[in-house]
Amino acid sequence: MTAAPSKRPPFLRARRIGEIALHAFTQLVRMKVFYFLVVFAAILLASNLIELPQHAGPESVGAGILRSIKSWSLGTMTLFSVVLGITATALLLPKDVEDRTLYTILAKPVPRLDYLTGKLLGVLLLIFLSLALMDGLMTATLQWRTTMALDQQTQAALAQGWPKEEIEVLRVEILAQGPTWSLQGAVLAVFLRAVVMAAIALLLSTFSTSTLFTVIVSFLIYFIGHFQADALEFARQAGEAGQSTAARTFAGAIGLILPNFQLFNVIDAVIQGTPMQPALLGKLAAISGYYFILYLFSSWFIFAKKEF
Repeated sequence: MTAAPSKRPPFLRARRIGEIALHAFTQLVRMKVFYFLVVFAAILLASNLIELPQHAGPESVGAGILRSIKSWSLGTMTLFSVVLGITATALLLPKDVEDRTLYTILAKPVPRLDYLTGKLLGVLLLIFLSLALMDGLMTATLQWRTTMALDQQTQAALAQGWPKEEIEVLRVEILAQGPTWSLQGAVLAVFLRAVVMAAIALLLSTFSTSTLFTVIVSFLIYFIGHFQADALEFARQAGEAGQSTAARTFAGAIGLILPNFQLFNVIDAVIQGTPMQPALLGKLAAISGYYFILYLFSSWFIFAKKEF
C-alpha cells in the first residue's frame, strides 16, 4: 500500500489569520506597549489645558494656537506609530521562539504565510487602535480650543469695531484650523506610513537573530527613505547628463524596493489648513499596499526556508 500524500493546509484562511492577529495583539498589550498612550495623553492634556509660553505670544493667537496643537499632535502620532510599528514587530518573532509558541503554531500545521500575515496584522491593529485613541484625544482638545479661540477672537474683534465682513473672514480662518476631514486624512497617512515600517521590520526579523539589529536597521531605512527622492533625482540627472540607461534603471529599481517616505509628508499642508485631496490619500494607500505585499511575501520567502 502506498502512503497517502500529506495534505497541506490552504493559505490565507481569514479565520486562522484573525486568530493569530488577535493573539499577537493580546501579546503586545501584555508587553505594556500601551504605556506610550499614557505618556501621550498626559503630555497633550498638560500642554493644552495649561497656558504654556508657546501659547502666550501674539503669533499664537487664534488660529496660531490651533496650528500649534495640530503640529504637536500629528508629530507625536508619527513618532509613536513608527516606534510602535518597528519595536512591536521586531519583538514578536523572537518572543514566540523564546516561548516556543512558534513551534506549537507551526506544528498544527499553520502555513507560514498565514502566521506572518496574522502577526503583522496584529501589530497593525495595535497601531490603528493607538492612533484612533490619540486622534480622538486630539480632535476633542482641538474642538474645545477652536470654540474658545472663536469666542475670544470674535469678542475682541467686536470690541475693536471690526466690520462684519472681516469678522466672518476671521471666523472662517479659525474654523479651517479646527477639526476637519483633511486632518483625519493626515492621521490616516500617519497610519499608512506605520504600515510600511511594520512590514519592513517583519522582513528584517525573519533573517535577523537580534531584535536590536532589526530595530536599528529599520530606523536606518526609515531615515534613508526621507532622502530617497533627492538621491533618485540626482541619479536621474546624472543618467540624463551622461546618457546612461544603467543609472536610470538603478534609480528605478531602488524606488521599487525602498519606499520614498517624503510622499507621506502631507502633515505640513494640513496644519496650514490646506484641504487634502482624496486622490492623494488614494495614492498613499496604493503605495502602502504595494510595499505591504512586497515585504510580506519577501518575509514569507525567507521564513519558509528556516528550520524550526
